[in-house]
Amino acid sequence: MQSHASFSDVSELQLSVRGPVFTPADPGFAPEVAAFNLSTQHQPDLAFGALDAEDVSTAIRWAAERGMPVAVQSTGHGATNAIEGGLLISTRRMLELSIDPIEKTARVGAGVRWKAVVDLAATFGLMGLCGSTTDVGVVGYTLGGGLPILGRKYGFASDHVIAFELVTADGTQRRVTKDENSELFYLLRGGKGNLGIVTAMEFHLFPGSDLFAGGLYYDGEHAAAVLEQFSDWVTSLPQEASASLAFLRLPDMDIVPEPLRGKFVVHLRYAYQGDAAVASQLLEPMRRSAPFMMDGTGPLDATQFDMIHQDPDQPVPVRERGFLLDRLDSGAKEAILRHFGPGVESPVLMAELRLLGGALAKSAEGEDTVGARDAAFSFFMAGMAVPPLAELLPVVFDSVREDLRDASNGGTFVNLHGHFVDAEDRERAWGPTVRERLRKAKASLDPKNMFSFGHVVGLPVIDQTVLLEDVVTAGGDAVLNS
Repeated sequence: MQSHASFSDVSELQLSVRGPVFTPADPGFAPEVAAFNLSTQHQPDLAFGALDAEDVSTAIRWAAERGMPVAVQSTGHGATNAIEGGLLISTRRMLELSIDPIEKTARVGAGVRWKAVVDLAATFGLMGLCGSTTDVGVVGYTLGGGLPILGRKYGFASDHVIAFELVTADGTQRRVTKDENSELFYLLRGGKGNLGIVTAMEFHLFPGSDLFAGGLYYDGEHAAAVLEQFSDWVTSLPQEASASLAFLRLPDMDIVPEPLRGKFVVHLRYAYQGDAAVASQLLEPMRRSAPFMMDGTGPLDATQFDMIHQDPDQPVPVRERGFLLDRLDSGAKEAILRHFGPGVESPVLMAELRLLGGALAKSAEGEDTVGARDAAFSFFMAGMAVPPLAELLPVVFDSVREDLRDASNGGTFVNLHGHFVDAEDRERAWGPTVRERLRKAKASLDPKNMFSFGHVVGLPVIDQTVLLEDVVTAGGDAVLNS
């Protein structure tokens, strides 16, 4: 596909849409394309800030007429690989947000962040299934599956979607539900950005009361004892409890609490919904595993989810890598300590084991494309992508993955996959059967591969224009049916 547009082409787009259009020469271009990950520098040929679904539809049709690839970005938290050329559609201005407290549902536009949902839902005693930070966009997070803080109790965020509103590569706006365009409903829940741009989404909310959560910090010298206890402790946790363990080499910066600044620590993240006494009692084995520096666990308001993981709330340059583990056996624990234990000099700022299982193991609404159902843990690494660390990180990531290969199931969770290194790696979050269904749908809905950025699958090799057997033509528009 070509990646350029003439002055008259750009003028035509500007006259056709309501949102702003930016060329690289415009002052607003850089902030429009900026990602939360500062190490990812997008360089599209054109950027467009959509205001609504009609804007998105018009811009896609404009790009299709010119053979121009299209990318989409909201908050930029998932920007692991840079966009080169084409049209970048920013959805961050699409801030529609409403909550039905009777039905316990929410509707959001593509630019809404979890923070807005969490705060509004809390006024009705409800909560959404957000992840480790409320700064991310709701739609992008959910399209990748969405791993919530309380995922072991409720499942993935994508399990509880009611409807998507999607614009496909021909500019057609579609409503996608379990009963309407059901094949698309299956593919969008975990299929990321393969098949179009989601402009709005509706999903279920849950009671936001009786939360007990937070973190325990241990000096890194106790890493072996804490990891050993963690591996035993999680085997008997009820699904009301979620937990993760992070090995942190914290920078000597003001954003880090004074007792932890510039230190190597182990951080247990914990969340439970139910009786506070039960929650605290469940945590006792970890409290006894080693002396802890800080205990930040206790009753938590639904608006305070960010206090559990304490992810960065300011843009930073990072490089990331993640994969899934079947087990945490002695070999895996030895490998983790060898790379991230006491006395190790590592460029990795954070290495995290996140417990899966429970309700995460089975979809709440039939089939979907989430690739982490059968894994026991997610393992995720992140480091500051600044010289000379940036050059060291890929080598360390590869070495860790190789040393944990025996415990790995070979897959990844797309939202925690991190930077992809080649075409095979970019689609590794999906198994062979799911990949084939995504490819067939892409051949039908996006035969020219307009949506070719990010974690997407390749088109089928044999015939990229063959329509799916379950595609019918209704009123001139190709639609997917079950």
